[in-house]
Amino acid sequence: MAPGPSPNQIGAISLDAAGVPALRLPALTSLVAGRPVAGDSDFVVLEKFTGRPIARVAEPSRAQIASAMATAHDAFERGAPPPFERAVILRRVAEFIDRGRDRFEELFVAETGFTRPDARMEIDRSIVTLQLSAEEATRTVGEMVPFGASPGQQDRIGFTLRLPIGIVCAITPFNSPLNTVLHKIAPALAAGNAVVVKPSDLTPLTAALLCETFLEAGLPPDLLTLLQGSGETVGRHLLEAPAIAFYSFTGSTRVGRMVQQAAGLRRTQLELGSIASTIICADADLDRAAPKIAGAAFRKAGQVCTSVQRVYVQRSVLGEVTDRLVEEIRRLPVGNPWKPDTRIGPMITEAAAQRTSSWIAEALEGQARILIGGGRSGSVMEPTLLMDTRAGMRVVDEEIFAPVLSILPFDRLEDAVHGANDTPYGLSAGIFTRDITAAIGASKSLRFGAVHINEASSARGDAMPFGGVKDSGFGREGPRYMIREVTEERLITINP
Repeated sequence: MAPGPSPNQIGAISLDAAGVPALRLPALTSLVAGRPVAGDSDFVVLEKFTGRPIARVAEPSRAQIASAMATAHDAFERGAPPPFERAVILRRVAEFIDRGRDRFEELFVAETGFTRPDARMEIDRSIVTLQLSAEEATRTVGEMVPFGASPGQQDRIGFTLRLPIGIVCAITPFNSPLNTVLHKIAPALAAGNAVVVKPSDLTPLTAALLCETFLEAGLPPDLLTLLQGSGETVGRHLLEAPAIAFYSFTGSTRVGRMVQQAAGLRRTQLELGSIASTIICADADLDRAAPKIAGAAFRKAGQVCTSVQRVYVQRSVLGEVTDRLVEEIRRLPVGNPWKPDTRIGPMITEAAAQRTSSWIAEALEGQARILIGGGRSGSVMEPTLLMDTRAGMRVVDEEIFAPVLSILPFDRLEDAVHGANDTPYGLSAGIFTRDITAAIGASKSLRFGAVHINEASSARGDAMPFGGVKDSGFGREGPRYMIREVTEERLITINP
């Protein structure tokens, strides 16, 4: 299959002498059947460290979205390429991303404010996600039905098929504009669906380049639709589109409830809010635990749904853990994400950083203490370690989504488990201990979608099932598991 066109022609970003973007990107559009859709309005994308405009993106109208849904529906009715060809396309996308690392890295850093190491890690993971999806494309099968269990039906033959569900709508967040997008669209395409993706209007550029890469890799253009715009406009219009069969949404619990309500009897996969905890027991390997927790708390400026927000520390090792975490934080350069040694860049907006500062100030008024950090310069928030926080403070009780970590001492493991469970959320947790019996027991009691033993809460591998319980949502990502979400199971029986 010949590579397709690249309508927006997103080029590399030029950096000035200070190491920040100096040029604006060309105006970008939505893509329907591989063709640009200009729209009736547009919005500006900012480089997150300097706040400079770097792109103007067109937003489609309600009528254009309705037309795009009709195009996607017709594409699904015509059918996707056979599984082997879908696998070839997905592997080719992985190859093109690998070749185009510099373009993806620069766009990623510019629109997110995350550091170059964060960008490279996301690119590496995206390649794995595509390769896993390609493998699953050719082995999406059902199972045999044991009719012999029913008297008089032993001669019947029954089996199930897994068939594509239809149009899959992926609504994605700002904090993972490449790999989270791929965790939704690559399995959906692998299963033979048509896909509509609406990236965050804060970070639309990486997704645009990704969709162009799919076209260049030979994906039939009408199987992938890119719709740029805000949740209040484009997102709302998508929720009103009856042709969509499945919604996959990553974002806040508040918006997740709206998605679920609008979906009605249609199926959804929702990855929502989180307050992630990690527990350090007295027998833990602290050489291992401290750097993992610091990385998990502050990577991407703490703007990850599984970032450690609460670290429960057994009181007998509280002093040592505190000292180690302070030392780990001192080793994290903060500031310009374009510099190769920076590990923590700006938050997504200055308003987000201001909110974080106000929550910290509120905690200090309640007698919490800052052990390190706490400062802010514009949208750059210093990694902050807090002591003497407690229930009732927003830094503990609400999802902070910022580089802020609270230390909470405990005496008995069951107290730490109870504390970690005492939130509306349940996405991911971690526990460090050498006592495997205690670890397994705690894992059974922790009400989270994942519990990682001797890892922090953010220890995600792209092959694993990923999703939450309670107000963190339901359904599972991970290519194998997402394919089950976006396919229908059909029973076939034969009575010879």
